[in-house]
Amino acid sequence: MHIFGKILGSFFGFLFGGVFGALFGLFIGHQFDKARRLRQAGFSSSFGSGPSQAERQEEFFKAAFAVMGHVAKAKGQVTREEIQLATAMMDRMNLHGAQRKAAQEAFREGKESDFPLETVLERVRISAGGRFDLMQFFLELQISAAFADGDIHPSERSVLHKVARGLGFSTDQLEQRLKMQEAAFRFQRGGFGGQSSGQSQHSGGAWQQTSSADQLSDAYKLLGVDSSADAKAVKRAYRKLMNEHHPDKLMAKGLPPEMMNVAKEKAQEIQNAYDLIKKSKGF
Repeated sequence: MHIFGKILGSFFGFLFGGVFGALFGLFIGHQFDKARRLRQAGFSSSFGSGPSQAERQEEFFKAAFAVMGHVAKAKGQVTREEIQLATAMMDRMNLHGAQRKAAQEAFREGKESDFPLETVLERVRISAGGRFDLMQFFLELQISAAFADGDIHPSERSVLHKVARGLGFSTDQLEQRLKMQEAAFRFQRGGFGGQSSGQSQHSGGAWQQTSSADQLSDAYKLLGVDSSADAKAVKRAYRKLMNEHHPDKLMAKGLPPEMMNVAKEKAQEIQNAYDLIKKSKGF
């Protein structure tokens, strides 16, 4: 706890200005303590020049893979499958050379027993500049990585709740995103419009009809709306999600360029779900 600045500020403020001086000194001391804490977390103080956008992007990038490693370790020993899932995420980002090495190193750091999750998440919030879109992207990236094998272990879910709280999201907000990601996983596996390779082997059967109906249901869940929603509600949800996940907007707000492909995939996923609903409902 950083209170040294507050104590000194209040003391000298009282000496020179009585009660009002103490209050003013307390405020100055608080700013000093805050700046000192940020310096220890690896950032420049508010009294000097702040980190550049490139530095913030690097911080965001490394934190993403470190937290990914921490979530993977939640079940105990990190398995070969989980390492493969992390590798798959690096492939999605087209990471090579130094970038891939940095991601691998960050993932290993996240697996350490003394990994400072709360401190790292605080630095993510600072590097994201408090922007909701970037912190939402960070959280959804962790959910996507944890869900890559089609299921989330209770221990992983518990850590994801800590991640969500550290980024300023409520329990309800996390649970909603978990449902949306689960639907997105099934939607991707089924193939857009219900035309997966497995379905092409069944023409006109009840199985195919049920699968298509399930995929339409997942499309609604992916957009975060009920299947009874009208065209206006669906379009509003679609526009909101596209506005939050538009790759160019995220890049302009500080998304690391290495994560551009993942952002594009998410935007395309939202677009596909919306297109399927429009086609099925005729609007």
